[in-house]
Amino acid sequence: MFGKIICSVVLLTSLLSAQSINGKNLIARKLPENKTINIDGEIEPVWAAADSVSDFVQFRPNYGLAPTEKTTAKVLVSKDALYVLMIAYDKSGMTDYKNGIQEDNTSDRVSISLDTFNDKKTAYKFAVSSTGWRIDARILDDGRRRDYNWDGIWFADAKRYSWGYVVEMKIPFKSIQYKLGAKSWGLDFDRWIPNKTEDIYWVKYSRHEGMRVSNFGKLIFEKDVSPKVRGLNLELYPVALAKTEMLDNGKYKTTPHVGMDFFYNPSAQLTMMLSLNPDFAQIEADPFKFNISRYETYYSERRPFFIEGNEIFSPEGRNSFEAMTLFYSRRIGEKLPDGSNVPLNLGAKVFGRIDDLEYGSLIALTGNKNYSINGSDYSVPAAVFGVARIKKQIYDNSTVGAMFVGKRDNEGNQNGVFDLDGSIRGSDWQIGYQAARSFTDSTGDYAFAAGITKFAKRWGTMIKANYVGSNFDVNQIGYVPWIGTSKIIGVVGPRWFFEDSPLRELIIYGGGYLHNEKIDAYTDRGLLIGGNLDFRKMWGISFDINYGKSKDNDVIYNSFQISSNIWVHSSSIWSFYTFSSFSKTYNFYRDYLGTFASVSGGGSYLISPFLTVGTSVNIWIEGKPDGSLEDLTLNTRPYVTLTPVNDMRIRIFTDNLYIKSSDKLERLFVGFYFAYNFSPKSWVYFTYNELRDRTPEFDNAGNQLAEKLHVTGRDATFKVKYLYYF
Repeated sequence: MFGKIICSVVLLTSLLSAQSINGKNLIARKLPENKTINIDGEIEPVWAAADSVSDFVQFRPNYGLAPTEKTTAKVLVSKDALYVLMIAYDKSGMTDYKNGIQEDNTSDRVSISLDTFNDKKTAYKFAVSSTGWRIDARILDDGRRRDYNWDGIWFADAKRYSWGYVVEMKIPFKSIQYKLGAKSWGLDFDRWIPNKTEDIYWVKYSRHEGMRVSNFGKLIFEKDVSPKVRGLNLELYPVALAKTEMLDNGKYKTTPHVGMDFFYNPSAQLTMMLSLNPDFAQIEADPFKFNISRYETYYSERRPFFIEGNEIFSPEGRNSFEAMTLFYSRRIGEKLPDGSNVPLNLGAKVFGRIDDLEYGSLIALTGNKNYSINGSDYSVPAAVFGVARIKKQIYDNSTVGAMFVGKRDNEGNQNGVFDLDGSIRGSDWQIGYQAARSFTDSTGDYAFAAGITKFAKRWGTMIKANYVGSNFDVNQIGYVPWIGTSKIIGVVGPRWFFEDSPLRELIIYGGGYLHNEKIDAYTDRGLLIGGNLDFRKMWGISFDINYGKSKDNDVIYNSFQISSNIWVHSSSIWSFYTFSSFSKTYNFYRDYLGTFASVSGGGSYLISPFLTVGTSVNIWIEGKPDGSLEDLTLNTRPYVTLTPVNDMRIRIFTDNLYIKSSDKLERLFVGFYFAYNFSPKSWVYFTYNELRDRTPEFDNAGNQLAEKLHVTGRDATFKVKYLYYF
């Protein structure tokens, strides 16, 4: 009897120590040994043993009110997995049921978020739609950022009923990282009902802050429940690829490729990645970009190897300051001027965690590449790229970290950078900073970036500053083209929340900026004002006006820019956005001071649960110094997307480029894209791309032919990636 009392006291003490700060707690009970759960959306009798919660609350459109629909969540734990049941009632009959693929996030859905390290700043998010397709992500910076590139191994399904829908999930412990021996994890549930623009959470967050990992509730494990990684925890991905492309002589070349990717999780806190004979090709082509600045155009990374686990290499608190991209993975295996790519022979990653310490490293080996441009021969030597990163949690949920990025080629040339960065944060404020020292052979310099943001209940403040030394050079490994510059910008203004109005929130701000570019020997300065209107039915308007004094290429002038943004997500059937700006600025492409206007936008419309049409539109208008029109460039990208079943996508699109000065369609890119995620982390891809432009054509005798749109590039790629999970 006395022993039972002691055990009860110990259990009660451990439960109390694991309680959340907001009183939101859910007990994770053990799945009986002789019971199983089929992931099919049907509520089995074993779920009656689980603890449950139903006390959700609206975040929008009506903050703090009870949801219009009831939602219930339950959790059970087996020796190797976490099971989740979410029951979404729908008495109004407004639930949206449509097919989707992993990155979609527009449909009715429910989700669970787990802070598995109790670090109060990062979490896993697992979401499932009303028809059963999955979304997963990493929540970063205490809820301020999402990384949807993370792809986990987990299972889910949904079933529709006359009164709503049911979602079941199975999250294997070996597919996530977590702190061993933890008696609780941070926890929240949420549900999105798009046709009501209703976003509800289990935890009630401050309206002016939004979702915060530091305010999560608690998932408290029973005494005999302890997540453990079991098995070899090895993921093998054989990769097979065949690419057929048209050569300059009109003939075709088919290149087969076979590789192997390895993911190994020796513990709940360590992941290793290795690619042998890796395929680092990107499946989708880069969109067209228009650039009149003096700086290089930036393109996002699209290759899966470099995206997976890239969170560790990002600076902390980056949404509070203009972070420098010291590791720009597109420098590895970069595209050369003749259109070919530097070959990649090996890629490996390691990332993990020990208590409050996170670490990661990457190594990539590239081969020698010879190419020719206009009869001249060039060569890129083989090289090794390396990245090493470490981060430590301090002051509850703040972070300090260091990183090294380097490259050395076979000719002895080297480029590298050392970095110190971190963040100090509260629930409604954050300070981020970054300091770096580059080296290129025997030269180098410093660069700094820092900022603070605070969005309180009635005021918002933002200050950002950057400095890049004249000899700071990371051009072979990073993307920091603003050499010899420094700037500071600060804005402050009131914000209002409205209870009984179509307008949900209003922010008005004003401030100023200083921007020095050593190449111009001048400090640009100016004032700015702006505002943001967020409406209750998921649409909004923002505007920004700045006016100042600037100097570029020895020309001093009065500069200004007026910009606005409109976005509408009031329905799961259609969406729309547009951004427009008009400025007086220096056009480095034309080498004169003029005006520049741009309009970009897009929209989509759901014709049926499996068919969507849409387009993006970009217009750039260049004005001469005398105010007359220099040129107008129009780029459109219409598409049709077919999703016949969940996790399968077929897309047909064109990318068109029209130039007014020639009054012709100068470029036409046609693409076909097929992707099927037939099993967790297992994909089949097929793409077809064709490029037509007006580059000069010649006959066999060397005579130039009449100008017309003609095929200058054509390729087809078939790729299969399959997961073997041990």
